[in-house]
Amino acid sequence: MEALLSLSNDLAGAVERVAPSMVTVHARRLPSTGIHWRPGIVVTADHTVRTEQDITVTTSEGRSLPAVLAGRDPGTDLAVLRVPDLGAPTATAGEDAGLRVGHMVLALGYGPRASWGVISALGPRWRSWRGGEIDRLVRLDLVLYPGFSGGPLVDATGHVVGLNTSGLSRETNLAVPVTTVSRVAEELSSKGHVSRGYLGVGMQPVRLPEPLRAALGLESDSGLIIVTVEPDGPAARAGVLLGDVLVTLDGTPTRDLEDVQGRLGPDRIGRAVSALVVRAGTRAELRITVGERPRRGAS
Repeated sequence: MEALLSLSNDLAGAVERVAPSMVTVHARRLPSTGIHWRPGIVVTADHTVRTEQDITVTTSEGRSLPAVLAGRDPGTDLAVLRVPDLGAPTATAGEDAGLRVGHMVLALGYGPRASWGVISALGPRWRSWRGGEIDRLVRLDLVLYPGFSGGPLVDATGHVVGLNTSGLSRETNLAVPVTTVSRVAEELSSKGHVSRGYLGVGMQPVRLPEPLRAALGLESDSGLIIVTVEPDGPAARAGVLLGDVLVTLDGTPTRDLEDVQGRLGPDRIGRAVSALVVRAGTRAELRITVGERPRRGAS
């Protein structure tokens, strides 16, 4: 009984330590939660920011302050707000590298409100359905109540180890690890967006017939067929045509869209990549200079 009481007190103490660094974000009909990450900088979940004007935040003390959207990244579901006069304490970040499956964690929402559970699964670096690179998969076995997205995931010591979101998966609750939050928040604060490379094409997987593979000396049994080409985009300027089948980029097989996205990091922008395509039953080598993905509607 004493051990349970001690654990209960520790968890309540963790909530009390983090609560002053939380804010309520008013950027849609239903408020969401934000974290005072750095002085004057609030991070929250991008999918909860439905307007870019007239955003306000409310501190744990009840002060209402105007906020300016500094930048957003749908790919990682993160948004940064500037609130110069916030004055609240900033969150104390922990180490997401130390998380283990089964660790007890708290998901916090404005109020404060808390939901208790465990880390149910951990995984390596992954890419969201919107193309954002997340440094680590952190899956949660707890309830994210309405308004919890954008709030902190807290360990038993009161350190923030992630940002909770329901916007990256419809099937399970996830947290964006602090390594990703720090990296993306820094870029959004300085540039207003996250730079990503793009080719300017629409693609879908396709199987390569065995006779064709043998005739062309191809190792991969699948590729990506080009179904749209953006006019004057990087691929169009390099001579990519509708119906081409992309087989490799810089020698790396392209069996699915993630293989291509993995080759289009910010370090690739402005650099040429070698593309092997199958065109009308023959091999063709193209050099495509990677462009910077437009902020909205790019592929």
